[in-house]
Parts: sequence; structure tokens; C-alpha cells
Amino acid sequence: MSLDASMVLLEGPWQHRFVAANGARFHVAEQGEGPVVLLLHGFPQFWWAWRHQMSALADAGYRAAAMDLRGYGASDKPPRGYDTYTSAADVASVLRSLGASSAVVVGHGWGGWIAWSMPTLQPAVTRAVASLSMPHPLAFRRASFTRLGQVRANAYLGGLQRPFVPERQMRLDGGYVQRLLREWASSEGVWPSPQEARIYSDAMALPFVAHSSAEYHRWVVRSQLRPDGWRFAARLRTPVDVPVLQLHGEHDGAVLPATAAGSAAYCRGRFERRLIAGAGHFLPEEAPEQVNALLVDWLARLPAPA
Repeated sequence: MSLDASMVLLEGPWQHRFVAANGARFHVAEQGEGPVVLLLHGFPQFWWAWRHQMSALADAGYRAAAMDLRGYGASDKPPRGYDTYTSAADVASVLRSLGASSAVVVGHGWGGWIAWSMPTLQPAVTRAVASLSMPHPLAFRRASFTRLGQVRANAYLGGLQRPFVPERQMRLDGGYVQRLLREWASSEGVWPSPQEARIYSDAMALPFVAHSSAEYHRWVVRSQLRPDGWRFAARLRTPVDVPVLQLHGEHDGAVLPATAAGSAAYCRGRFERRLIAGAGHFLPEEAPEQVNALLVDWLARLPAPA
């Protein structure tokens, strides 16, 4: 079967649009009117992971905008630009292209890593941050060296450092992506359905997506030994001043609940943390009603946008 980017333009109550930002073209799905809430997906997914939250946010009076990150879905897939500095610049530029001077940035998984970085790297556009299934990057990095359980959970990260092999696995073997989805989700739930798992494995098989997704992980790991990674860590030691909501599933198989602790030490603004019972890594889809309720309540208590 021939796959092309149109397959990720799934129909629903949202609208699809393409915006030019930071030297690339990005796909964004939008729903609702009001203050912008920008949604960043994680690995191995794309914008569709936020479909349940988009409707809830729109109903609550917000403009939900779920973007495909650089290299994913229907966004451009250039050979470079998968470091967190560029990711944060992409997000800021997409917001400006959407006509928003600032927004609440909500991220899941590695999208949460980017969201955590926004108050430091792009403070002018960041009103507040919500991170699902990802602690502060420095808390995650520390746990990756000091907690044996997290070291084991990071085995896939080591596999993605190999040249060519992971790209071939993700592109040609739909079972690779489907296995990650099931291993990281809660064994108590019924997510993902066969259809959902197939949609994500097909999206990863799109041309160049597997390479792009691997490049994000390669930068996170390899930069720790390079000056750009040292500078990134130094900058993120600056306390986060904006309000932060951190949600985590008690059965997360990718980022362990114990790893999620410790983020408060990097926050100077209002910090709220919730552990969601019975859920794994993919909170937006495994526990949509709980995530929607917590997110809408938290948004309602934020200071009004300037």
C-alpha cells in the first residue's frame, strides 16, 4: 500500500491548515475560538493523539491547535533541525503564524520535553506549560542515570542511536510502533485498539518520518557529550516562572512515575502535579475524560492573557 501525508489529515470537527514558520511548513489541526492552547504530540504519534482534548478545549472556550512537529505527519521533514532549540523556535514561529502573541503550551511525552523548554528558550510566547508523561528535562536526565528502572525503560533510546536500523524497523515493520504503544500503555486498559495502533504505525511509515523521529532522540542522547547539550542543561537550570501542570500515569512504561518526581525543584511559579490511576504513558487517549477535566480546570484558573 502506498502511503502519503494526506492519510494523517483525518476528518473530524477540526479544520486542517498549513502555516509557514521557522523556514518550514507545518500542519496544524484547529478547533474552537478563544485563547490559543497549542498541543505538542509525542513519539511515536502525530497531532491526532490530541483529538479528545481538542473538542473539550473548544467547548470550554479555547482555540485548540494541535501541530505536527517537524518531521512528523503532514509537516515538512527537512534533514536537520531536530534539536530542542529548533523545536522551541518552531513552536514560537507557528504561534506567530497562527496570529497568537502568546499561548499555553501543552505537550505529551517528547512534546512535553519541548513544552518544558519553552519558558526558558521562548519566554515571550509562553503563558503557561502543561506536560503529560514527561518531567522537567533535567529531572528526566538525572533519573536516566540514577534510577535503574528508568535506565531499563530507556532501552529503546539506545536502540534509536544506531544508524539506519531503527528507521528500517519503523518504516517496514508496523509491529515495532504497535509494540511500543502496547508496552508503554497500561496493561489494565484496552488502548490502543487495533485501528488506532495501525493508524500510528502507518503514520510512522510515511517517507522520512522514521528518520526524523529518530533524530530527536539522537540529539537528546548525544548532545549530553557536546557543548550544545551542556548549554541546554545550563539554560534549563533557570527556574520556570510560568504556571505548570504536570500529569503522569501510574502505569507509565516509558517514563516511570518515580522519574516524574523532582520537577517542582525547577519551578518558581505555581506548580501542580497529578498522578492518574490506571493509566499508562499515553494519557490523552488512555484517560481522556480525566485529562480533559484536569486541563480545563487548570486553564480556567490561569491569569487572563494580556
